[in-house]
Amino acid sequence: MLPSGELIPARLEFGHQISAILPDSTAPTHRLILPGFIDTHVHGGSGADAMDGPQAVRTLARFHAAHGTTTLLPTTITNPWENVLAALRGIRQVMDEGGVPGGADIVGAHLEGPFISPGRLGAQPPNTLEPTPERIAEVLALNVVRAVTIAPEVPGALEASFEMARAGVRIGVGHTRADAETVTAFLNALNAVGARTCATHLYNAMGGIEGRIPGPPAALMADAHAYLEVILDNIHVHPGSFRLACAASHRVMLITDAMRAAGLGDGISELGGQRVIVKDGQAHLESGSLAGSLLTMDMALKNAMQAGISLAEASQMASGTPARSLNLSDRGMLEPGLRADLVVLDADLNVLEVYVGGHKVSAEPQTPEPPR
Repeated sequence: MLPSGELIPARLEFGHQISAILPDSTAPTHRLILPGFIDTHVHGGSGADAMDGPQAVRTLARFHAAHGTTTLLPTTITNPWENVLAALRGIRQVMDEGGVPGGADIVGAHLEGPFISPGRLGAQPPNTLEPTPERIAEVLALNVVRAVTIAPEVPGALEASFEMARAGVRIGVGHTRADAETVTAFLNALNAVGARTCATHLYNAMGGIEGRIPGPPAALMADAHAYLEVILDNIHVHPGSFRLACAASHRVMLITDAMRAAGLGDGISELGGQRVIVKDGQAHLESGSLAGSLLTMDMALKNAMQAGISLAEASQMASGTPARSLNLSDRGMLEPGLRADLVVLDADLNVLEVYVGGHKVSAEPQTPEPPR
C-alpha cells in the first residue's frame, strides 16, 4: 500500500530501508504489504509485563512482533515510585543493548501513571503521585520516556507537562476526573507551546459524553491537535463510539493496551500486583473492572475494517498516525528511504511475514514468560 492509500501490484526492494517500490503486474494479489504497526501503549504479552525488567520487555517485543507490530512503547503501570523507575531503567537497558533481535523496535517508554487521578484508576493500583519537579527530573534523566499520561487536575500537572514536552515527550490526557473545560484549557496551554498531545485510551478511565456534560472525550475529539488512542477490541470501545471518534478527527490511532495475559488464553493472570481473571477473551480484576486488553494490532486492524473503516484508513491508524504522534519521521509509511518495517498479510488480513528494519522476524507464537 502506497502512502496515498492506493493498493497496487508491486515488488518491494529493501535492506534496512526501503530502496524501491516497483510496479509489477505479476505480483501475487493475495499478499498485502503494509507498513509495520506502531503500538504506543502496550503493557505486556505472552506472560511478560514491562514492569518485570529487561527480559520481560524482550518477550513482549517478540510476542507483538509476531502479530505485525514493528515499533512499540513498553508501558508502565502505577506502582511505588522506585518500581516505576526500575521499570524505566529496564526498558532503557534493552534499548542501550541494541534492542530486541526478532522483536519490535523499542523507541522509548510510555509512562502511564503514577501522575493520574486516584478517582479514575481503572485497573491501575492505588499508588498515585503528584508530578513534582524532582520526580520529573528523575524521569527525564533516564532519557527513555517518549509518552506520558497525566490527569490535568493533578497538582503540578501543567508545569510537569511543559517540562516533559520540552524534552520531546508526548503528553497524554487520561485516568482523569476533570471536566471538559479543564481538559480544553490544559490542551490549549500545551498547544500554545507546540506540545504533542494525546488521549490515553479515549473513552476509558475518563467518563463519557452527554449533551450537557461533554466530558474529556468530547474535549479531546474537538481539539485541533490531539491524537486519539483507541483500544479497538470491541470490549473497551463500542464500534459506534469508534466511528464517532473517526468522524471527529483524522488523528485516531489504534493501540492494544495489552497486558501480560495476551496470547495465553483463559486463566489467572496479574496486573500491577492485582489478581486478574481471564475468561472468554476478556480480562477483569476481581472487582469486575476491565484489566487492560488481550488485543494484538493485527486484530485491531481487522476490527477497524469490520467497523466500516477502509484498509487505507485502518493502516494509517495502525502505522502512520502513531508515527506522527511520536515524531517518528523514519517509519509508518511505505516509501523509499524509510525503514523497512513491514507486515505481510494474506487476503483475510492474517499475518504471514514481518520485517523490522529489513530483518525478518518470526510470525510464530512466542514461548510464554513464566508466571510472576
